[in-house]
Amino acid sequence: MTTLTFDSLNPATGEIVGSHPKHTPDAVHEVVGRAEEAARWWAAIGPDERKRRLLDYKAIITQNLKDLARLVHEETGKPVGDATLEIVLAITHLDWAARNAYKVLRRRRVSTGMIGLNLAATLEYLPLGVVGVIGPWNYPAFTPMGSIAYALAAGNAVVFKPSEFTPGTGVRLAELFAVAVPEQPVFQTVTGLGETGAALAGDPRVKKVAFTGSTATAKRVMAACAENLTPIVAECGGKDAFIVDADADLAKAADACLWGAMSNAGQTCAGVERVYVVEEVYESFMRELSDRVTKVKAGENYGPITMPGQVDIIKRHIDDAAKSGKVVAGGPGSVRAPYVDPVIVEDVPEDSPAVREETFGPTITVRRTRDAQEALELANASAYGLGGTVFSRNARRAMQLARAMRTGMTAINSVISFAGVPALPFGGVGDSGFGRIHGADGLREFTRPKAISRQRFAMPGMNLTSFARGPAELERLIRLVTFLHGRRKR
Repeated sequence: MTTLTFDSLNPATGEIVGSHPKHTPDAVHEVVGRAEEAARWWAAIGPDERKRRLLDYKAIITQNLKDLARLVHEETGKPVGDATLEIVLAITHLDWAARNAYKVLRRRRVSTGMIGLNLAATLEYLPLGVVGVIGPWNYPAFTPMGSIAYALAAGNAVVFKPSEFTPGTGVRLAELFAVAVPEQPVFQTVTGLGETGAALAGDPRVKKVAFTGSTATAKRVMAACAENLTPIVAECGGKDAFIVDADADLAKAADACLWGAMSNAGQTCAGVERVYVVEEVYESFMRELSDRVTKVKAGENYGPITMPGQVDIIKRHIDDAAKSGKVVAGGPGSVRAPYVDPVIVEDVPEDSPAVREETFGPTITVRRTRDAQEALELANASAYGLGGTVFSRNARRAMQLARAMRTGMTAINSVISFAGVPALPFGGVGDSGFGRIHGADGLREFTRPKAISRQRFAMPGMNLTSFARGPAELERLIRLVTFLHGRRKR
């Protein structure tokens, strides 16, 4: 029987990078079956062996870094340097997950309190089994590794469905893992279109799905998962805000803002899309930003728009913003598919698509505010809540603003820096999704808590969980609870 295939294309040139099979639901079913058996083996070898093998995998990826970066470059069109940075970040997260999994997930004793004085209690986090990962095309190595590495370190097997725009990267990641762990197919990749991802999400043997992509697609994946009550961690889109306070270092703020908005052609879920600048430094900041943007070139500093359909969305947002706001850089003529030149528009109404919807292109809207509080209120007036940025020299004020941002992560005097800290959880609120990858929370995301209580001795005169319990025992319980909890705090 002939296997249907599809091609991955270099978005900059249209050349074929590779051909890959369209895995049918039956093929996905077989892969998940192999993963089930592999998951039992992977869990049984224990945390020390898993750590050793994951560190081997890390070394193998590092040894193949240049080739992998070249593949990411070919499939996404992003510069090789950016692809290299992406893989380096993936390596650091893999290292952290491998080294910290046992400490985070191991069995430990917990306090039982006075009522449970005769008990011993333990808590541990056990593997789920098979985890399905559905990855994006914009960061085809780093983003899925934020789920894959942590799921593997937690003792699960992984079946990965990469984006149809970047399947080769997903296939290569699994091939390199098989070099480190040849005994069992602990990490497998399936390739294909939407049907393949739906089959993975809908398989009842998949115990959790980690999805990264658009909010609309997340809802469809959740619907497939709902059939089997399969839990999902969803990292969706963003419309991240960048706040410039009155005392900010404007040169550094402008530099960070521009990179956060334009790097990877703006195709970053936690990239900068909205900028709010306090009135008294607005003109100075705009001069810094305007001077710098002239030096940023599509096709040189960043690559093409990877997904052809996104060009229409970007163009619609630019056209609408240009009609209602003031164009500072670029404009409707900036769209020259597959590239989009940098676009900066100020004074765009807050209810316009360019401000409300995720653009996912090298564009930003800029607005002046009377103070940082108004900037914060505007930043939070969004259905999305993934990341954000605050620039201020006042450490206390910056921390207050960062904590008050309705986002999963905020960077202070830097941009997207939280993604490079493996110990920090990554995820959003609202339309940006739920659940967390990275850090201790990311490890626990791919486990099930297991609580055990053990009676060490019988409590004299306090056999409360028995039909033989008498009034005297109940009275003793009331006296004890009153002593422990009956005094009001003044």
